[in-house]
Amino acid sequence: MLSKEDQRRFEQITRNLRESDPAFFARLDHRARGRHGRWLLLLTVALWAALPATTVLAGRVAGAIFAVVLLTNAVLMWRFRQRWL
Repeated sequence: MLSKEDQRRFEQITRNLRESDPAFFARLDHRARGRHGRWLLLLTVALWAALPATTVLAGRVAGAIFAVVLLTNAVLMWRFRQRWL
């Protein structure tokens, strides 16, 4: 944890960086979003792998619902792939 003074300095530095070099700051922001996308992709793959077990353990209806949710997720990830890649 940063002290209040250090936090204030950090915010001032980031504000100055954002104003002085917006292209650099945008690249850093894009990298942070990319990390979230990788976790989302990993979670999606893990859920697809769990689909057969869910179908066997919870039944066909639960498996079908699970599959529809995962298909919707896949379509949305494909549609908005530029935001999280």
